[in-house]
Amino acid sequence: MVLPPRIPRPSHDGSAPVRVLTVAGSDSGGGAGIQADLKTMLALGAHGMSVITAVTAQNSLGVQGAWELPAEAVRAQFRSVADDIGVQAVKTGMLATAELVETVAALLADLPAPVVVDPVGVSKHGDPLLATEALDAVRKKLLPTATVATPNLDEVAQLTGVRVESEDDQRRAAGAVLAHGPRWALIKGGHLPGGEAVDLLTDGTEEHWLRAPRHDNRHTHGTGCTLAAAIATYLAGGYEVPQAVTAAKDYVTGAIAAGFPLGAGIGPVDHGWLREGTD
Repeated sequence: MVLPPRIPRPSHDGSAPVRVLTVAGSDSGGGAGIQADLKTMLALGAHGMSVITAVTAQNSLGVQGAWELPAEAVRAQFRSVADDIGVQAVKTGMLATAELVETVAALLADLPAPVVVDPVGVSKHGDPLLATEALDAVRKKLLPTATVATPNLDEVAQLTGVRVESEDDQRRAAGAVLAHGPRWALIKGGHLPGGEAVDLLTDGTEEHWLRAPRHDNRHTHGTGCTLAAAIATYLAGGYEVPQAVTAAKDYVTGAIAAGFPLGAGIGPVDHGWLREGTD
């Protein structure tokens, strides 16, 4: 298995580690959302910060309830962190409503830092996490702020109408996503059949096909959040987009392989799989 790099942490000279902000929902079960993002950032050597957009009651069986925060609370969290501590990359996840999508997009529009947009639409268990009426705001307001957009196949279909059933379809899907304004699109092919998980990263000119072996492990809760958070962490560390995405895929592949059972349903990936033997 390929061991991904960790972002070098500063020596004891009083300087801070790389700072990465996640704008997403809370997963009370700890496998996805804000919790997964912060674990990923720490595992890769960054200081993670958060803007919570929604609180979910969630476990290994699904989402039992979700409550969005007011837009003013989201705006205040963001300004509090960005204006004092500073942000070197941002990752967005569950935004829930059109109002929150528009609020976050406006905050990101003038931010001089790379942005990774994970356009979360449904949970691993199929529970809706984005209102249907918010899709237009994602297309018109949020995706244009993205350095990298990371939709899975269901989210591609939601946003563009393109149904992906093959690698050729991934190329069509990438073009449809890029038409909404992100600099790069990462079309995740983890749900396609075959012995490899194949993702396509492209800016419309360059193409990078990223392949990894599939692991026979059902405990994959938090995969998309983890990948997007890892990409943001590497971008904050100064990696170019193709290198950041490649390293992030290596990290999430290892996390999937080490995913563990928790509760009665689908357990999480193991965000701490790098902790042994890599320091």
